[in-house]
Amino acid sequence: MTVLAQQIKSLRKAKNMSQDDLAERLYISRQAISKWETGEATPDLEKLIVLADIFEVSLDVLILGKEEDLEDSSVSEPQALEQPKTFWEFLAEFWWIIFPVLGAVIWFIRSLVEILN
Repeated sequence: MTVLAQQIKSLRKAKNMSQDDLAERLYISRQAISKWETGEATPDLEKLIVLADIFEVSLDVLILGKEEDLEDSSVSEPQALEQPKTFWEFLAEFWWIIFPVLGAVIWFIRSLVEILN
């Protein structure tokens, strides 16, 4: 039995639908649903799209059996606001900035001293 066949059967049962109920919604025979669920046949793309709509899942879930990630969905919870860094956290992350800034300050002071003398 293929992943698709297992998914069709499990999703149908999760919706408390019989093969007849699903067949009516797709305008096909109950035997076609039975063949899909046993892996003897595969629905065409149009039927897969309608199945995904009926079961309220993505095509990835229907065809591949992937679990839907809530983080990856376009409708996600707002992210927590990031707290501002303390001085020490900033310094630990950007310690290398001290050297060019310190060099520029020393150069400026030396230039100023030469001009004044």
